[in-house]
Amino acid sequence: MSKPPLPPGTPTPRSGQYEVIGPRGGHTGREVTSTRGNPLPPSSRPGEGYVLVDPTKHRR
Repeated sequence: MSKPPLPPGTPTPRSGQYEVIGPRGGHTGREVTSTRGNPLPPSSRPGEGYVLVDPTKHRR
């Protein structure tokens, strides 16, 4: 079973691209880029969340 989606405003656990997941768990086709520690942006509809789909590949 996969992890539950992260709600908007949650600090980003890992830098990368996050897919917006609908309230019933479906794919919306939208992605946002966020860096670690910054809050995830507000969603366009109530109940949407974010799932990491493409983590950043570089390291410090």
